[in-house]
Amino acid sequence: MAEEETGILPKILIVDDSRMVRASLTKQIRHRFQIREESDGESGWQTLLVDPAIRIVLTDLGMPRLDGFGLLGRIRSSKVQRIQELPVVIISGDEDDEARQRALELGASDFVSKGAGCAEMTARLESLLDLTEIRRSFAQSSVIDPVSGLATPAYLNQNGEQLLAQARRRQTAISVMAVEIDHYDHLVEWHGNRVADLITGKLAKILASKVRREDTISQISGARFVVLSPSTSIAGCCAFALRLQRAMEKLVMTYREERIRITVSVGISGSETDGVQSVEGLILTATDRAHYGIGSGGNRIISSEGEVDKVEAENYVSQALSIDHALLQLRIGAEEEVTEHLPEIIVSMMPLFNLLEDRLHFGIPLGDLEDYGRK
Repeated sequence: MAEEETGILPKILIVDDSRMVRASLTKQIRHRFQIREESDGESGWQTLLVDPAIRIVLTDLGMPRLDGFGLLGRIRSSKVQRIQELPVVIISGDEDDEARQRALELGASDFVSKGAGCAEMTARLESLLDLTEIRRSFAQSSVIDPVSGLATPAYLNQNGEQLLAQARRRQTAISVMAVEIDHYDHLVEWHGNRVADLITGKLAKILASKVRREDTISQISGARFVVLSPSTSIAGCCAFALRLQRAMEKLVMTYREERIRITVSVGISGSETDGVQSVEGLILTATDRAHYGIGSGGNRIISSEGEVDKVEAENYVSQALSIDHALLQLRIGAEEEVTEHLPEIIVSMMPLFNLLEDRLHFGIPLGDLEDYGRK
């Protein structure tokens, strides 16, 4: 297991209202696992929300406040994937067949007797951990996350490295945007996980509707999304970020008669502007900049040059929208006016040039066009 390689023991949460039972179980397995204890299901649930290191839940059924059935039901219906997929082992006493069947229907992973020996208990738990690792490896090989509907983080990195290598060969750029909901922890604290999940779901849909077909978008954590954009300049990213911020500012959610407004900060990094040689490095750089934007008050766009003010971002949007105007000017014979703005037009058109070269191999001098566009 991965923990054995790092020397960190996997953590197990034991939930039982009997101090003697918790002490007995801890004594049996503490040589192989870290232990965290809670005396009822409600306390156990709160612990799961704040401790992402927990790998298995061992729970009794009969407990005060929230019993084992209630805890198991919350775990399996959780919108947080790491919680929903946790193995849950029922500490079995003298329950009847009906109770065991109900626990199975709710999603119990296994049953262990309160009188089970040390060797049996350890073997059962380690088998569950191994099975979880296999499932996790399989999930990481998938392209689409079944919860968000976006690319998995593993695919984002894999596809990103291929795109980065392609960009080096063609002497073009690749950019990364880290989009993070401002003050997300406060949002969860004030309104709860359910409302926070609804908000991230809205952001995921807005992002998916605005990215280009060739872009890759993934939800890295609850509050953070990463957009990987080949053949996109920093100017293009800034224009995208401003449009996204405007869309989020228009989004107002109501919960218990309270209006919730959401803003996002966007960190931008680029293979050319930052000199970073890996997709992971670009993501880390963009994420650090998003965090800086949140720390500066939120609703910020941060690039390699620092904060991008709204006027500058507006200019980038204008550049991106200038192609239709340029085509109109050409149709009426005003070539000189178009010539004055060729660098900006080329920057906006680079994704199209790259697509043409990729599909039709015309021999377009992409590097020369990029250099001219920088002027």
